[in-house]
Amino acid sequence: MKKSGSTGRQDRAEAWYRIMMGLAVTAVLAGCGGGSTDDAKDRPIRVVATSTMLADMVKALAGDDFEVVGLMAPGVDPHTYEMPARAVALIRGADVVIYNGHLLEGKMPDVLEPLAAQGKAVVAAAESLPAESLIHPAGFEGHADPHVWGDVKLWRQIIEPVREALEAMKPDRAESIRERAAAYGAELDSLDAWIRERIGGIPEGNRLLVTSHDAFNYFGRAYGMEVIGVQGISTASEAGIADIVGTVDLIRQRGVKAIFVESSVSRATIERISKDAGITIGGELFSDSCGAAGDLETADGETWDKGTYIGMMKHNVHAIAHALK
Repeated sequence: MKKSGSTGRQDRAEAWYRIMMGLAVTAVLAGCGGGSTDDAKDRPIRVVATSTMLADMVKALAGDDFEVVGLMAPGVDPHTYEMPARAVALIRGADVVIYNGHLLEGKMPDVLEPLAAQGKAVVAAAESLPAESLIHPAGFEGHADPHVWGDVKLWRQIIEPVREALEAMKPDRAESIRERAAAYGAELDSLDAWIRERIGGIPEGNRLLVTSHDAFNYFGRAYGMEVIGVQGISTASEAGIADIVGTVDLIRQRGVKAIFVESSVSRATIERISKDAGITIGGELFSDSCGAAGDLETADGETWDKGTYIGMMKHNVHAIAHALK
């Protein structure tokens, strides 16, 4: 459904956010000068990754050769993420910063791009993807949809810029990094096949996925599902009455079997739609964040960790397939 317009309160919040981001830029840049210390020489090379999905990939490729720090905790919405002092310190101390890009992290590029201009290694991993592979939704100001991890084959392509960034920092470990990259790529190939098999078990007429916001467009394109996100691409604005009414009407017209809440987005809109349409909530999906590390789930004789990218995808697909069959 279409995205709501900005309110005066949203405009004031946006202005305040610009001020805070400006202060963050100043703080980060102020800490980037100076020569190396003995502590910096002795510690491992530090890589900071923004989203939980990206941090999981970086850790898979880095092994024990790097110190990898995830900037965002599980359940954090990257669209509205505001950098606390801890995040500023982590970025300041990082040797490499890897972020998704395509506005997933909101205004964070306002901090990261000046760092790149000063010589810090900063990688916008998803912005390396071919333009023709990206989705450009209406109403998103001409930008690409950033939720590329929904398509496992597309997400697999991000291995390459991550691998290159790590090899550039530690060329003597290039062979090990490449081996881990190949192994992780093979895991993603298996995941893609697993998803296709599960989605293939949903009757074609039931393959309509209704969620809080448009985080699943790449997933839908890759695996043959129609996707409706009530709030649009970003969670920065709330769904309006017209969006809710339109979604309720669509659910009734199409005979949708279930709708879904998201772990990093307020449940209120979907719960209201569920009540108004008299429809079941089929479960909670991970959209913009993995779950907590070590949170295991067992289904159909298989166990996965929802704190990993592979585990979050398996959780989502199992929930979708179970609710829509």
